[in-house]
Amino acid sequence: MNNKPHINLERKMESRHLLMISLGGVIGTGLFLSSGYTIHQAGPIGTILAYAIGAVVVYLVMLCLGELSVAMPQTGSFHVYADKYIGPGTGFTVAILYWLTWTVALGSEFTAAGLIMRTWFPTTPTWIWSALFMIVIFTSNALSVRFFAETEFWFSSIKVIAIILFIVLGSLAIIGVIPIKGVQHAPLLTNLTKDGLFPNGFKAVFTTMLTVNFAFSGTELIGVTAGETKDPSKNIPKAIHTTLFRLIIFFIGSITVMAALIPWQKAGVNQSPFVLVFNSIGLPFAGDIMNFVVLTAILSAANSGLYASTRMLWSLAHEGMIPLKYAKTNSRGVPMLALVFSMAGGILALISSVVAASTVYLVLVSISGLAVVIVWMAIALSEINFRKTWLATGHSVDELKFKTPWYPVLPWTAFILCLLSCVLIVFDPTQRPALFYMIPFVGLCYIVYYGKAKLSGRKKGTISKDDSSEN
Repeated sequence: MNNKPHINLERKMESRHLLMISLGGVIGTGLFLSSGYTIHQAGPIGTILAYAIGAVVVYLVMLCLGELSVAMPQTGSFHVYADKYIGPGTGFTVAILYWLTWTVALGSEFTAAGLIMRTWFPTTPTWIWSALFMIVIFTSNALSVRFFAETEFWFSSIKVIAIILFIVLGSLAIIGVIPIKGVQHAPLLTNLTKDGLFPNGFKAVFTTMLTVNFAFSGTELIGVTAGETKDPSKNIPKAIHTTLFRLIIFFIGSITVMAALIPWQKAGVNQSPFVLVFNSIGLPFAGDIMNFVVLTAILSAANSGLYASTRMLWSLAHEGMIPLKYAKTNSRGVPMLALVFSMAGGILALISSVVAASTVYLVLVSISGLAVVIVWMAIALSEINFRKTWLATGHSVDELKFKTPWYPVLPWTAFILCLLSCVLIVFDPTQRPALFYMIPFVGLCYIVYYGKAKLSGRKKGTISKDDSSEN
């Protein structure tokens, strides 16, 4: 009798879900809050340049991911690709890093959501709101992948509408159609260059790249959703091809408006630059409106984060790297044990941020900050090796439904640029510890994997013409 548990996921996500998840996954606190820090550090032009470089890097990585995820639409895709085309130890490490990234983020997102609610309900303890939002996000993921996709669609829609409104009103203020408090004449774009192109030096552009990469993290969620997307060969390319356009419009557009209207010296992390701009043009209830938008951004990030970390555990179990029980799905196609374990990880991260903020939590945040860039490097290198293996096993490039252009120049460029963004943080003393914590952690992941593999005798798989592209 076959006692193997049900481990199949369901393809319930439609094109509109995928497009909004890929957009919503990248629009979060990195844009609404951290962008002020970047403007303060790198100056207006330096920030626009840093985000432009970051957008190009992300787009190159997404083009690499496109070829892989269309050829093999699997949930937890990039760790599976790294396993097959770099090495099983790398695949395991990529999965652990990505799981840790989102799990650590969960703790900070729930805390931030609770703090925002205290602006409206100052007498209510933060932990009550955090607990309430934990229940909401857990329920969103537990009901079904379709329910998660719908929830994320509406969360993301609010963010998108707010940013479009911000860019339109900000642009009208820049040219003088809307008056600005305390300003006689339209500022136009004079704020961008009045203190020089790079007031803190050109080096600041590169030392802020890790912050920029953090802001763009989440774009790769397209790969995580591949195994639960309807018609992936059609819908995944559609989402990827619009990546650069969306990043330019929403990020570069927003940053340009902020930098033109807010003196770079006043930008920071104490208050959202969106609030500063809306207040300057006299928008009623600007603070409350933006707090609501930031709250939806935080809940969206938590929603996506719990989904991503759950599917990464499911994929690890599906590939035999951790016990198969974590891949077991219920009648709605939800891997409940993986979901519970990921939520527990987020709660532990939240607790460590309170009781061990300067030790355990500091290390976790430092590692998770670099993890996404390492995942991007793994995607680029996996694509390089996948194409080589594809051709070596008798396939042709014409058989690929999505082709990474300018191979191998494009994937190598993506890999090198990601590597540089990691190395360059050595020059920023505030971010340098991230590199020093990451290196031993990655080494530990390899030791754990190969120690386990030696005991179990697990061997690496290879591609062949008969390989199935489905889960």
